[in-house]
Amino acid sequence: MLDAGTLLILVIALALIFDFINGFHDTANAIATSVSTRVLSPKTAIVMASIMNLVGAMSGTAVAKTVGAGLVDPASVTQLTILSALIAATLWDLLTWYYGLPTSSSHAMLSSLIGAAIASAGTGVIIGAGVVKILMGLVFSPIVGFGLGYLAMTAIAVAFRNTTPSAVNNTFKRLQIMSAAYIAFSHGNNDAQKTMGIITMALVSYGALTSFVVPLWVIFACALAISFGTAAGGWRIIKTLGVKLAPLRPVNGFAVDSVAATVIEIASRIGLPLSTTHVISSTIMGVGSSQRLSAVRWAVGGNIILAWVITIPICMILSWAICSVLHLMLG
Repeated sequence: MLDAGTLLILVIALALIFDFINGFHDTANAIATSVSTRVLSPKTAIVMASIMNLVGAMSGTAVAKTVGAGLVDPASVTQLTILSALIAATLWDLLTWYYGLPTSSSHAMLSSLIGAAIASAGTGVIIGAGVVKILMGLVFSPIVGFGLGYLAMTAIAVAFRNTTPSAVNNTFKRLQIMSAAYIAFSHGNNDAQKTMGIITMALVSYGALTSFVVPLWVIFACALAISFGTAAGGWRIIKTLGVKLAPLRPVNGFAVDSVAATVIEIASRIGLPLSTTHVISSTIMGVGSSQRLSAVRWAVGGNIILAWVITIPICMILSWAICSVLHLMLG
């Protein structure tokens, strides 16, 4: 039987591995549009995204507190609970990355945590208000991304209706570099915080912390992990978002990045753990629809939406099963 200290080390190590995988799984979020429009080369885009993910990850902890203390009762969580959730979420991330599906690492992690917590201590440990908060983000953030993407692209089209296509292209090539940095920053801010919350929850459960305050070393470690993961690249998903979903030009890429990053940033500041993948995918569909509905490859969009829908129940069931088996094996 593993002692509590060894389990804590395993949890921290696996959490950082998950954060790394989250980085390369969600690299597409930050660079798919700028690479597909040829504004940035893949190498330059990844370097820029890695740096901005690092900076973003260091900029706050509101989301970490929601994840670590607002979803399940920290007093009822064990190291096995957290370990099971991390194993399930990591397996799901790797599977969906292999098939090029831009699913949500965030909702994989959060739903896995719920499933493992239920296996450990029953449904009473779930904090209803936290679950509702996350479900609101799941439901409304894609709708907001789609709607604002549609409106932003329509407004840009009206504002530049008397400008030549080549002039528009040249203008937004420069602007898209800034918007790509913005979306990378927002991605690091929201996504890395979820792992910070998981590690801090583990430290509280172990007794290393008496209250839920994210230590500086946890912030820095998670920031580095997601940054290195981003540097590793996630080309399968980049192709799905940047090429297959809708045709993008620099002006479209600018609209997508700016709108999605703003939605994610607002959510981060109020402690709402969003799926950055959901927001960006839906914004691409909104921007594409503003030109004409047929510009969006709805069959690809449908596959993405299906993957969103099945992530939560699959990860809950998987983490519940893993946690149940680990409890039988390790006590």
